[in-house]
Amino acid sequence: SLVLTLAAIFLLVWGKFSFIESFSVMLVAMFTLITIANLFALQSYDKWAVTAEELRRGLSFGFPDSEGGRNPLVTALATFGIIGVGASELLAYPYWCLEKGYGRYVGKCDESKAWTRRAKGWMKVMHWDSWGAMVVYTFCTIAFYLLGAAVLGRSNLLPEGSEMIQTLSAMYQPVFGDFAQNLFLFGAFAVLFSTFYVAIAAQGRLAVDVTKVSGLVDLDESARQRGLKWMGVVLPTLSVLCYVFFPKPVVLVLIAGTMQAIMLPLIGFAVLYFRYKQSDERLRPGKLWDVFLWLSFAAFLVVGGYQTYAKLFQ
Repeated sequence: SLVLTLAAIFLLVWGKFSFIESFSVMLVAMFTLITIANLFALQSYDKWAVTAEELRRGLSFGFPDSEGGRNPLVTALATFGIIGVGASELLAYPYWCLEKGYGRYVGKCDESKAWTRRAKGWMKVMHWDSWGAMVVYTFCTIAFYLLGAAVLGRSNLLPEGSEMIQTLSAMYQPVFGDFAQNLFLFGAFAVLFSTFYVAIAAQGRLAVDVTKVSGLVDLDESARQRGLKWMGVVLPTLSVLCYVFFPKPVVLVLIAGTMQAIMLPLIGFAVLYFRYKQSDERLRPGKLWDVFLWLSFAAFLVVGGYQTYAKLFQ
């Protein structure tokens, strides 16, 4: 943990957005392709293949019985808060849009038709980003879930404590044999380190900007960059200290998922505010998009509200 934290600090202090982007994409893409290939190869083993009946039963409405004092609904909602595009990704996305240059290419807002055309063009790019993320995250989540259900579920293996990585590597053992653990160690590093790295990079920007927006400090661009470097040291250090003093990764993942689920309705409120109070009339979406926006907000509100109730009053 210490070595990875030091590596993250070095990359955060030294790296720019282009490096963050390319490095993370490379790591995650390699392991994701290996996982998908592993899932398809698993179907050639009668013992581990996922049947159509199992898929039908898994997609039916209902929850399993509680085991070990855990409420399956609470676990599912906590997982909802962290799988795929969770609250942290939604908060980080505007930062990466800015650093990618979308706002710069659009230019300063004016009344010209040229600005409107450029702005609508880049909004289409962001729409493609969103649809692409939905397809990739959904497909990859299904692949990881089916692997866990097929191998871990049938073997009654529960990933927890210091044995979590070793247990999860069992998902790759039927196909890759003795090499599975080393393969999963690489995959765990690729996915978890890139997630840690990108999340800290976004949270550092958020923390620095909060101090400016709240009026605590007055930052010019050079002072903001220095603040980002300091956050690149402070936040990874706090993260590793949290694990050192509370070494229960499964519990920490569920806590993080719960916090993200609770944040979802807050993000929904912010989006609605910007949609109806801050949007340029020329760029406002159609009624169908507004319907989807309100449906998403309702889902966020239900998940966040139930999580808060379950954690505080049950």
